[in-house]
Amino acid sequence: MNITTEQLTKVYRGGRRALDSVDLHIDQGTVGLLGANGAGKTTLLRILTGVLRPTSGRVLVGGNDLSTTAGLTAAKRGLGYLPQELTLYPDLTAREFLDYIAVLKGIHSKRERRRQVEERLREVGLEERAGERLAAFSGGMRRRIGIAQALLGNPSVLVVDEPTTGLDPHERMRFRALLAGLGGHRTVLLSSHILDDVAQTCPHVAVIASGRLVFHDSTTALAGQAAGYTYLVRGHGPAAQPPAGAQVVSAVTTAAGEAEYRVVTATPPAGARPAEPSLEDGYAALLATDTGRGAAGR
Repeated sequence: MNITTEQLTKVYRGGRRALDSVDLHIDQGTVGLLGANGAGKTTLLRILTGVLRPTSGRVLVGGNDLSTTAGLTAAKRGLGYLPQELTLYPDLTAREFLDYIAVLKGIHSKRERRRQVEERLREVGLEERAGERLAAFSGGMRRRIGIAQALLGNPSVLVVDEPTTGLDPHERMRFRALLAGLGGHRTVLLSSHILDDVAQTCPHVAVIASGRLVFHDSTTALAGQAAGYTYLVRGHGPAAQPPAGAQVVSAVTTAAGEAEYRVVTATPPAGARPAEPSLEDGYAALLATDTGRGAAGR
């Protein structure tokens, strides 16, 4: 099932334009949605899942037009959604919660609900914790239950909003591994401001900046935006400053006590060493220049 938006625009009360004429087409597989906080990512996801109505434009999910009641109903049957903030019921066990969500999703057969609930628990690695109350779950376990509820009904489209925010490194790695296996037979749209999550799980990426789609291509192509512009620069002394005019991507302190800056710049400073660009470098280069406008429709 694919997702298509045509000139999608959302203007909130007061005139704030959250989305501005977004044309996007996503086929089967996993696509990362990148953008700074406030760029319009969550607004886009809420429109794609039917939670929010656009001001103008068109949304098709699996060929179903979300502006019609019939289209919205049909699209939701094949849709799984993990919002940034999922309301859980702390007094329910994991199994009871998933059974309740399955009822809400229209899975009325008790036998089928039981089968799907147990299958989802195994899929997210929580079968041994199924009888525990959600109040005792860690943040990572709660996010895994969130994925489990989104997968009930075997949706062909899965939308996930900021799934690893607040997780410790171990839980984040575990969650990435889980997400990486979900796009084989469905369309997965993963929104995140953590570039490493997208680099590890998504072969394709779309970038939203100030409500506009500025890039849509492979993850490798986004890293390539910084090819020939990525450098490592050493700063000497404890008061070392990054080179003027360069976009600083990261900085580390060396064993010798020097500062080493990773920068994206068209004019390398003296002593700079070229580096292989990463996704983070390409993202910085895209947002620091106007090249993203030309890349938007690729």
